[in-house]
Amino acid sequence: MTPPRTQQIPVVVLAGFLGSGKTTLLNHLLRNRAGTRIGVIVNDFGSIEIDAMTVAGQVGSTVSLGNGCLCCAVDASELDTFLKTLTRPSARLDVIVIEASGLAEPQELVRMLLASENPHILYGGLVEVVDAAEFDATRVRHPEIDRHLAVADLVVLNKTDRVGEAEQERLRERVVELSGPAAVIAAVHGRIDPELLFDPALRPDGEEKIRQLTFEDLLREEAGHAHEDHLHAAYESVDFTSDTPMDPRRFMAFLDSRPEGLYRIKGFADFGAGDRDNKYALHAVGRFLRFVPQPWTRGEQRLTQLVMIGSGIDAGALRDGLTACRAEPLENPDAARASADTPDAERSMWGVLRYVRQEPDPDDVPVDVQEAAAEA
Repeated sequence: MTPPRTQQIPVVVLAGFLGSGKTTLLNHLLRNRAGTRIGVIVNDFGSIEIDAMTVAGQVGSTVSLGNGCLCCAVDASELDTFLKTLTRPSARLDVIVIEASGLAEPQELVRMLLASENPHILYGGLVEVVDAAEFDATRVRHPEIDRHLAVADLVVLNKTDRVGEAEQERLRERVVELSGPAAVIAAVHGRIDPELLFDPALRPDGEEKIRQLTFEDLLREEAGHAHEDHLHAAYESVDFTSDTPMDPRRFMAFLDSRPEGLYRIKGFADFGAGDRDNKYALHAVGRFLRFVPQPWTRGEQRLTQLVMIGSGIDAGALRDGLTACRAEPLENPDAARASADTPDAERSMWGVLRYVRQEPDPDDVPVDVQEAAAEA
């Protein structure tokens, strides 16, 4: 199994009706990106304000935010074109956020992403922002919000400071009922922990000894370097490590039945005899699942290491469920080696391999994509 040769950038769809607080949440991500380079695609028309920056509403315009981030205003029909541009290695982006129009059908954007043949992107989830104070009125004006919530991977119940505790609990129960397995978190002014949506970049933003003052610097200075340390309280993070390989069939059964409120799973899985040569990087968001096989390096300890992120999840039950997925140890090393060559060992991996994206043949990749890969 050949692992993908190109870095895959997660693409997050940020949706919500007008006034829900999408742009406020996006500004918060830009302020607290911790060196992560964000590409922003605004699927809207007219003048779009992103905090202190005003992006010209002409479709096709691209504006640099001065901190490694980019912003574009695009028509949905041109989405693939801009994704191709933003995923070029020269852009050095870590994540792309699509801010959907307040009247957009977010599931259409999700379908476009999942159907895209761009090998550089990875679906990062649909985030639906809901105005807690106006939720009931919004459902009257836009009954389609129920459909939007049903396909969301994460729901941000925003502006909760404008409703009382009892009303907030009522709204949360109603949103949970409408959104099914999606994680639901409360927020004020769109302030959520960026780690819910993407991992912080390992590369520091200020690599240069001397650099220009960035948009992020100005925003932090204006805010007095304040940081909401309590943001992590809105969700739970559960880790799991095992030095015993996972049984592929049991592990897939666990993933197929993962509980409501579990938003993201990331890490690596060791399937032992199922594939002695590779560990499997795991990326799950909502119901979306992707495995990427990666060769074990010489001397690397063979472990399964996972992090699960969600809201209202049972940490103990998750760890117990994963512990039950471990393969039965084989005491005889010769028998263990032989088991890797059996047809049953190969069949046990079929469920996993269904979620491995095959790398396209280089001869089938458009020339401009080949050129972008060559820039890396």
